[in-house]
Amino acid sequence: MHLNLSRLDRLRRAHPAPTRDVDLRDELVAFLPSLRAFAISLCGNPDVADDLVQDTVERAWRARDRFEPGTNVHAWLFTILRNAFLSRCRKAGREIDDPEGIHAGRIATPAAQEAWLDLADLRRALAELSVELREAILLVGAEGLSYQEAAEIMGCPLGTAKSRVCRARAHLAAILGVVPIEEVGPGTALCAA
Repeated sequence: MHLNLSRLDRLRRAHPAPTRDVDLRDELVAFLPSLRAFAISLCGNPDVADDLVQDTVERAWRARDRFEPGTNVHAWLFTILRNAFLSRCRKAGREIDDPEGIHAGRIATPAAQEAWLDLADLRRALAELSVELREAILLVGAEGLSYQEAAEIMGCPLGTAKSRVCRARAHLAAILGVVPIEEVGPGTALCAA
């Protein structure tokens, strides 16, 4: 096992310790083989076990002021190791191994800013239409009503309702820069009934 004791020594130097901490450090080092064996039995992978023991020793050292001298150091360390292992398991349950980013690419959400900008452009373009054209396009396009239903609501003949929707589509397309106004008119896809 390769435990990085230099990290523990840096922690110890950063926080000068009383004599009891020196004894605790010696006990920590003495229990490393037992901790490693327990960690391997929990996770089954020696490399992960080494990381788990490293994490346990660091946690124990940081919490050394909470350890009561005369109590069972072995049980205290095993409890810390077990809790560290369970924390890793919970964390791993929420993670997916995705080194190429394939899964992340499938669940990525496109930026919503463009949709808001598009909606703002549409609102501005609708505001530029006459009331009759705006009413016609909203009834048929946004509300999903038939031309006949829209004509009845607007109180006009069916042909007039169709004409208003066609002109509204053409104006919106031109205002939004989708197509030049010259390319939009009766007989085109925008005016199809």
